[in-house]
Amino acid sequence: MEKINIGQPLFLHLPKRLEGLEDLAENLWWSWNPGARMLFKTLDRQAWKESGHNPDKMLRDFPHELLEKAGFQPDYLRRYDEVMTAFQNYMKPRDCQMLGPVSLDKKYAVAYFSAEFGLHRSLPFYAGGLGFLAGDFIKECSDLCVPLVAVGFMYPEGYFRQRIPDDGWQENLIESVNREAAPISKVMTKEGEQLVIKVPLIDPMIHAAVWKVAVGQVSLYLMDTDIEANDPWNRKISARLYTGDLELRLRQEIVLGLGGAQMLNALGIDHYLLHLNEGHAAFALLERIRETVATGKDFSTASKKNIHATIFTTHTPVPAGHDVFSFQLIEKYFHSYWPSLGLDRDGFFQLGIHPEKPEEGFNMTAFAMRLSGCRNAVSKRHAQVSQNMWQSLWPDVPEDKVPIDYVTNGVHIPTWIEPKMKLLLDKYIGVHWLDNHDDPAIWQHLNKIPDIELWQTHYWLKIKLIDAIRERARLRWAAGDASTSITLTGGAFLDPSVLTIGFARRFATYKRALLIFKDLERLKKHLKDRWRPIQIVFAGKAHPADDPGKRLLQDLINLARNPQLEGRIAFVEDYGEQLAQYLVHGVDIWLNNPLPPFEASGTSGMKAGLNGVPQLSILDGWWEEGFNGNNGWGIEHDKTSPDPDGSDAGSLYDTLEQKIIPMYYNLSDKGIPHEWVGLMKETMKSTAIGFSARRMVRQYIEKFYSKCMEDALKAKY
Repeated sequence: MEKINIGQPLFLHLPKRLEGLEDLAENLWWSWNPGARMLFKTLDRQAWKESGHNPDKMLRDFPHELLEKAGFQPDYLRRYDEVMTAFQNYMKPRDCQMLGPVSLDKKYAVAYFSAEFGLHRSLPFYAGGLGFLAGDFIKECSDLCVPLVAVGFMYPEGYFRQRIPDDGWQENLIESVNREAAPISKVMTKEGEQLVIKVPLIDPMIHAAVWKVAVGQVSLYLMDTDIEANDPWNRKISARLYTGDLELRLRQEIVLGLGGAQMLNALGIDHYLLHLNEGHAAFALLERIRETVATGKDFSTASKKNIHATIFTTHTPVPAGHDVFSFQLIEKYFHSYWPSLGLDRDGFFQLGIHPEKPEEGFNMTAFAMRLSGCRNAVSKRHAQVSQNMWQSLWPDVPEDKVPIDYVTNGVHIPTWIEPKMKLLLDKYIGVHWLDNHDDPAIWQHLNKIPDIELWQTHYWLKIKLIDAIRERARLRWAAGDASTSITLTGGAFLDPSVLTIGFARRFATYKRALLIFKDLERLKKHLKDRWRPIQIVFAGKAHPADDPGKRLLQDLINLARNPQLEGRIAFVEDYGEQLAQYLVHGVDIWLNNPLPPFEASGTSGMKAGLNGVPQLSILDGWWEEGFNGNNGWGIEHDKTSPDPDGSDAGSLYDTLEQKIIPMYYNLSDKGIPHEWVGLMKETMKSTAIGFSARRMVRQYIEKFYSKCMEDALKAKY
């Protein structure tokens, strides 16, 4: 049924010799392949920069005569042919060797639902770690040829752009997505109209138009309610990510779940497994059960049949991170739906009740836990916390036997390894190392890299980071909407010769962004040290409805503009994918100090570690597994202390003073900190071996996909 972009080519001005640039620009494969990005960048570096590193936008605005000129340059054509050959070979159909003995007789094996996907800044359909995890997951599935289709939302207004005014209180700015200048395509019917689906059995009727993003071999389908077929109050359902309006959020989750399942049917996609990335899309479970009930089965039989084909991944141990809707809201939207399941009002409500908090409402995580055959947390520690949180769903089972397994998160190495660092690895490990980057033997060759070359590469990336931060501050000043103090707190005083600590994540209170300021006088000594100073770069957004998080951020801004700290504290506004790339590549240390046990996993430290940036972190989330004593520093949280923040801050200062600062500034005659570079190498090895998205996807297949697929086949799903 599906037909993409029928009619004329997108870029009519492309010369025939370079017409492959259209296919390349419309597939995000280019975003994790430096050679492909260079094809666009070398056409015109300034145009590439102004496009936001978005080839779709760049080509639409690019002069035809310059394209014609490139089509006659031998060096450019040679690179073009190499990249296009690599892309065409990558896109050839291949059998997935990862699914074991299971024989696939349907088009797709897995349907992966997520409320957000972090893929590229031109598609701002992400808020943070959950979205980037989903983006890295589907990229790796493409690399491994896992037969997967992804389902999400087109958010016309994205998440939000962050602006810090003079009073330091975060402003939330809306910037609409330019769909015509992004790597996204309408899904068309045979009749030449954009595919529009109807969310089943919801009154008033909700429609959603369907878009497609090509992520290598994986298709990501996005639903958009901002269309004329909808009533005005329904057009804004998918306007932006994570609205604070609970009723609007419920309607989003109805469209994502029920509508997403309906969309796959309309596309003619049969899928064995439903993988829910968090509870936002859990209503997709109902639609699959409803389809089975329609064949004559009762709800109990239908749910047991479908449970074999469902995997649910929970991402947060923070209670507020689990959506709970009032029974009144659930009844308002589902009163016409539950009869199709063979359920009455109370029977439907029971599906989402938390046994320990039945009065709170319909809990989406409890609902997904009940109706999923496989459940997992995202780190070993998080699994233990989740077993404790949800034991009441299995009251007769010991806590350590509660059926919640884990797959620790990982990061997509081709996306997050900096191109200059990749070239260094190519030189000493071999140009094909990425093909088998999860092989531990490959990473033993890392020791061949001379210390001076690794250090010079890192220092170059650090200068690149600081230049980018200063340019942001300059542009904000040039726009005329920032005071002197706000401009200066944006990083104007940063010095590449100074030990630089990076802290970038969502500003939620449990992440304790200001822990390092706990003893300000003690910290000042290091910020003002003439010979061995430190500087700290902060970035991150507070949720629009999180006033405590905004207050933390405001306090940080006020600290950053305090002259007594001598410009050594910087806050870089509007944290997103591009800034994240600069930070994880260019800082010297990655700081993470959440209040345990609220860090489910975390992936920013993995991205930094992959590029040789060691982590200084509380032993929580992934770091409890990742810390080996030689790849960074781990801080034990003293939960028995009457002042846990003070205790943790004291350990942090001790580590800085006794270990980190002396090691960093212990330079050879040639200016190389050899002990530090050895630490960088161990950091890169341990991260690449243990925390790649490839390892993560393989474990999902081995632990869940293969088993669930076999169970689903036995159940004749």
